[in-house]
Amino acid sequence: MPTLDVIASSLADYEPRLVDRHGGSRASVAMVLRDSGERPEVLFIERARHEQDPWSGHMAFPGGRVDPGDEGSTRRAAERETLEEVGLSLEDAAYLGRLDDLEGRPKRSDSLIISAHVYQVEAPRPLRWNYEVAQAFWFPLAGLLDETRHVPYPTQWKGMDMPGILVGQPGRHIVWGLTYRFIDVFLSVIGRPLPDRWADER
Repeated sequence: MPTLDVIASSLADYEPRLVDRHGGSRASVAMVLRDSGERPEVLFIERARHEQDPWSGHMAFPGGRVDPGDEGSTRRAAERETLEEVGLSLEDAAYLGRLDDLEGRPKRSDSLIISAHVYQVEAPRPLRWNYEVAQAFWFPLAGLLDETRHVPYPTQWKGMDMPGILVGQPGRHIVWGLTYRFIDVFLSVIGRPLPDRWADER
């Protein structure tokens, strides 16, 4: 896995594919990295379970919808949501860059454009999560490329399994869906793409 300096350089040179859709709903997430002293780590949250949340219980990056107070800034939304959800201020964090915008639930009337911003914080930083988060923890970036952690995630959509990455407790802490796709983009940018055995399902 590249060092954080190499990752920062790769992101600085990357031109993300952005979606500029006026009038639609937007959300934003923060991919937060830290140097633990031995290896770079990434912050994941396990979303709390709520009946009205379409991403209830999912593994994710901190984030949420862009509010009027964010004045249309997806970066401001990502920073605000990270502070609210896990008590981590990104005010003095190093901003490394932005990933491609992705669309969630593209075939539904309530589709959502999600942006992702990447930050680096100094370790250690305490995490204090709110009611929206069941758990939050750091995970080694190198573990995302460990093929023994690449597992199918069963979904209710047409009974299909989706590609996933086990980052914690089996059957519970599996990254899939939009967060998996952001990771796919991130790893491609830094020259460490995910195995292509999932290419037909991404």
